Amino acid sequence: MQREEFIQQLWLDYIHTHPDLGALRLWPLNTSAEYLTLVTLNHGPFSASALEAKLAHMGYRSVGHYAMADKGLLIHLLSPGDSGSWLVLAELQLGTLSKSPRKALTGLVMQSHPADCKGQNLLCRGRPWPMPSWTLYQQLQTAHPLASWLAVMGPRLHHAGFDCATLGESLETLNTRLETAGMASLKGQQNGVFAVSTLLDHRFYPAIPQKIAFSDGDEHRLCLGGLALAQKHVGDDHERIAEILLPFHTRCEMA
Repeated sequence: MQREEFIQQLWLDYIHTHPDLGALRLWPLNTSAEYLTLVTLNHGPFSASALEAKLAHMGYRSVGHYAMADKGLLIHLLSPGDSGSWLVLAELQLGTLSKSPRKALTGLVMQSHPADCKGQNLLCRGRPWPMPSWTLYQQLQTAHPLASWLAVMGPRLHHAGFDCATLGESLETLNTRLETAGMASLKGQQNGVFAVSTLLDHRFYPAIPQKIAFSDGDEHRLCLGGLALAQKHVGDDHERIAEILLPFHTRCEMA
């Protein structure tokens, strides 16, 4: 698979999952995201190390690792080597969950069909394991929001982040447009996955909740991602937004 095809598949899956975001017309449709935040877990073919090897074949180069122990995450920052979208691969560490939710989520993942655990498109083909029950979803949600997100979504694009400078408007102007379109931002430097560096002004806009059918027949409306806007405090053309997105103190060296 070529990088262009991979990004296209990611984007098509993203707007299929979030039709409200796909319908936004607040900037040109061909505008590339500054970064794409992908969520996975450290299990078998879905682990970051296995996925990074596949992404390397598409030209992505690992340029940084970050640890957020309070969120049970290891985060891998990957550069495309050109002006394309960077990848922020957030890996939930199953060992940080308590025994019961860890066993439940692992059991769900292990029901994946072998054919759905192969190939370079593991991040854009949808959930490879069965849908959880509503009760299991609630248990995982209590244990860790990303555990429940993964149970429903699988390894996938959680949100796209856009650089306001690329969009040619200030964060405040774009924020007003999004609020007018019915999308309110979360407060603080959060985006539902990780904390964001204070070097940036950052807003995260949860997608409109969608009706989800669970394995036991229950239907519930859930917000399962969104989009983000970021703006540098000081103009600087030497660094991309993605390079200063994550708090510096969370950077770590991988053995």
